Amino acid sequence: MLISALIAVALADKTSRAIAQPLETVTNFAQQVARESNFNLQVPVTTNDEIGVLATSFNLLIQRVSEYTKELKQTQSQLIQTEKMSSLGQMVAGIAHEINNPVNFIGGNIDYANQYIEDLAGLVTLYQEYYPNPPDAILERIEDIELEFLREDLPKTLSSMKMGADRIREIVVSMRNFSRSDDGKMRSADIHEGIDSTLVILNHRLKQGIQVIKQYGKLPALECSPAQLNQVFMNIISNAIDALEEVKKEDKDYSPTIWISTEITPDNTVTVKIRDNGPGIASASAQQIFDPFFTTKSIGKGTGLGLAISYQILAKHQGKIEVNSQIGQGTEFVITLPVAA
Repeated sequence: MLISALIAVALADKTSRAIAQPLETVTNFAQQVARESNFNLQVPVTTNDEIGVLATSFNLLIQRVSEYTKELKQTQSQLIQTEKMSSLGQMVAGIAHEINNPVNFIGGNIDYANQYIEDLAGLVTLYQEYYPNPPDAILERIEDIELEFLREDLPKTLSSMKMGADRIREIVVSMRNFSRSDDGKMRSADIHEGIDSTLVILNHRLKQGIQVIKQYGKLPALECSPAQLNQVFMNIISNAIDALEEVKKEDKDYSPTIWISTEITPDNTVTVKIRDNGPGIASASAQQIFDPFFTTKSIGKGTGLGLAISYQILAKHQGKIEVNSQIGQGTEFVITLPVAA
């Protein structure tokens, strides 16, 4: 009897451990997943019984939660960036509209002012021909205002004002091109125009000593959403400027440069390459560079949304974006777009 009881106790203990241990393993994994938010963890499936089915079901649940989390992050990032770009686009379009009217007024009236001044200068010349010996008071006045210098310099001043007005008008056009809203439909657009508009918007940062070298190939018009592609160019070039500025702070003899090249490949795709001679990106970071909310910038300087949104925009255009980078060698982003998206 005693031996039978001991055997029963031993069997019961072994059976309870055989049941409890797999359950404990599943429980521990569940707690670790919840604690670390690590959806790469998988519960070992060692049996084909109910415990094995439970472990398999739990692994499927982890996988689905991982997929839902990624979708949620992408949706969240899209909502944030869409709202951000919508607000920015409205603001830029409003500023462009407000600037456009006075600039057109100034530019248009400079031509008239120039003609009036030429008429007045001609009248003064005519007076001098008929009255070559004016009174001393007039001679003193001519000397005080430096009449000959004024005649020569005033047209130059008006010409400079005209150039300034034309430059402002160019900026306004670029702002409109950059911020124009799309109705969700693809339409024909010039990629070079979008890049140039982006560079004009970023000119206040580029003129701090950053050289831009453009090597444009002959490209056909692309069916695309222009404002969305401009957003991609803005994100990439802005990131390049950020990286170059950091190096410039440390090395005063450094010559920060951005190269932008375009070409059409034999397989009828357009390639846009944007390269810088910045510090480069570590291999581990480069593998995550397009993940939502991932950033290599310091706290407060980056949201980790720009490249993630750029990736999604290009996917929408049936294109792709790749990064090539080495520490100390700079970074290159390669954008590929089909001619007919």
